[in-house]
Amino acid sequence: MTAPADVVVGRIIGAPIERKEDKKLLEGQAQWVDNMRVPGMVVLGIVRSPYAHARIRRIDVGPALAHAGVVAAWTGADLSEDWAASLPCAWIPTEDTHAPEHKPVAVDKVRHAGDAVAVIAATSRAAAEDAIELVEVDYEPLPAVADAEAALAEDAPLVHEEFGTNRCYTWRLDAGDVDRLFDEAAVTTKGRYRQNRLIPNAIEPRAVFVTPIPASGDYTLWSTTQVPHIARTTLSMVTGISEAKLRVIAPDVGGGFGSKLDVYAEEALALAVARRLGRSVKWTEGRTEGYLSTIHGRDQVQEIELAATAHGKITAVRVRLVTAMGAYLQLVTPGIPLLGAWLFGGAYAVEGYSFECTGVFTHTTPTDAYRGAGRPEATYAIERAVDTLARKLDMDPAELRRRNFITEFPATIASGLTIDSGDYHASLDVALEQTDYDGIRAEQQARRSRGDSKRLGIGLSTYVEMCGIAPSQILGAIRYSAGGWDTATIRCLPTGTLQVLTGTSPHGQGHETAWSQIAAEQLGYAIDEIEVLHGDTAVVPLGMDTYGSRSLAVGGVALYYAADKIIDKARKIAAHQMGVDEAQVDCVRGVLHGPESSMTIKEIAFAAWTAHNLPAGMEPGLEATYVYDPPNFSWPAQGCPSPMSTATTT
Repeated sequence: MTAPADVVVGRIIGAPIERKEDKKLLEGQAQWVDNMRVPGMVVLGIVRSPYAHARIRRIDVGPALAHAGVVAAWTGADLSEDWAASLPCAWIPTEDTHAPEHKPVAVDKVRHAGDAVAVIAATSRAAAEDAIELVEVDYEPLPAVADAEAALAEDAPLVHEEFGTNRCYTWRLDAGDVDRLFDEAAVTTKGRYRQNRLIPNAIEPRAVFVTPIPASGDYTLWSTTQVPHIARTTLSMVTGISEAKLRVIAPDVGGGFGSKLDVYAEEALALAVARRLGRSVKWTEGRTEGYLSTIHGRDQVQEIELAATAHGKITAVRVRLVTAMGAYLQLVTPGIPLLGAWLFGGAYAVEGYSFECTGVFTHTTPTDAYRGAGRPEATYAIERAVDTLARKLDMDPAELRRRNFITEFPATIASGLTIDSGDYHASLDVALEQTDYDGIRAEQQARRSRGDSKRLGIGLSTYVEMCGIAPSQILGAIRYSAGGWDTATIRCLPTGTLQVLTGTSPHGQGHETAWSQIAAEQLGYAIDEIEVLHGDTAVVPLGMDTYGSRSLAVGGVALYYAADKIIDKARKIAAHQMGVDEAQVDCVRGVLHGPESSMTIKEIAFAAWTAHNLPAGMEPGLEATYVYDPPNFSWPAQGCPSPMSTATTT
């Protein structure tokens, strides 16, 4: 059935519209954790080790307790009974992975600079910071190792003596006859690259605010987190607080990029102190403190080899990584380098593939997810290796890439995953054209010919990335304890407005706008008639949160299918009220068209609420939930040349 012309309007998805999130940010009405305060609350101060490795001989919190404004102070030993479990690690890659106990406050030893040794509760932040300086800690400094390769030496200081080694795990992935392909190769290359450790630095520091209700045993925790649902489950495990009694809220969050994809000691500490004192508790990190206690990123040594024919066809890739875990395993620390494990072949069709990663404990802040989490590291290595091969073959690096691109899709790559679609040649063509690659090459040669001291370099990089961090069965197969699914609920309210409840949790991405567009496109509501609710485990009980470029690919698709369920029920109600067969009713942009009449979903929502005239056996209300577990990762790809003008001397 063709809808009337006046019903079919311009598309909403993809249209330039004003972001719904921005007004409160621009007008100073956002809800930040550090702005929260209630009468009687205490502020936490955390005493942190200045040593990377030391034995704790003695801690005296007495001088701090005597300071004005200090309410209480505890050592790690004082708090040892507060923990029902260790701080969580959700990804244990192998059966023999060494996973150390990780208490929120150290008891016997510190294992990295910034390791917590005592906690102060005070009536103000100033009092807490002053009291930190008064705590007396007697340390016995011990030898430390900060380099992952050095930590594997036989005489290296051990981070965790109980394991007898600093090796956390070794994980392998092999496909194809790699040794034969290297033996038969006309050309081979080998490169060694270092991905340096880096420190995330979100605009908003991490912060936690807990309000308890002692009479009922309920706790509400506000946190600058990317993962409120995961935090609720894991913090319940760590503290022993019933998950049914723990509500976690991620309000407005000022950036994360992976650094807030974690369950941190300070969140557990705030809950433990709130339980002990029966008072609200707040903690906000300072910048220096954040550099010591928030996770770091990268820190790996890469060795990559390529085997190729004389014409530049890459036949095999062999990779060995040594990567630093830091002193402890945070939420997904050991799995981060493995997120790139399948991708060191890049966008290229190779036959043989070998990958080995050794995770290593060091006396440093733990590493974890940051900006692409393992996948940019893989791109860095393979793209540098391809450039090395191009130089060895005296071949244009763009041409070498062309000769090796995957061209037939779906493509099962050598490492075993399936890329559903792509056109890498087209992407590279557009990039070369837009940057005038041939012109830049000509200018480069001209400068060389005339001996110009100002040289011109050209960098090329292509990538393919597995995103959407799913599906759940694959995650389970690689021993990741969480699932890849996510959820969406749509409530068509009787007054003509709509609520969208999403299990994703934004921190700047614009979910409220994008999710409104998806719902408006399918259900015919105006953008302003749609309210998107997120980041509150009491409002949206089910969710897997935001990380790994998964929000739209998983949470957005869940919303799409939830809208389909709304349409299915609305069609049944419309057909019943029109007195026609359901097959005679079409839905176009929220309008149900029958042979002689039509109804909007808004009208049907009101009819479903009154329930005066529904099909037999149908429940009142117009609401639907969909839990989407994707069948594959999503696979973005791109090619990008970049001219770089560099002044040199001749």
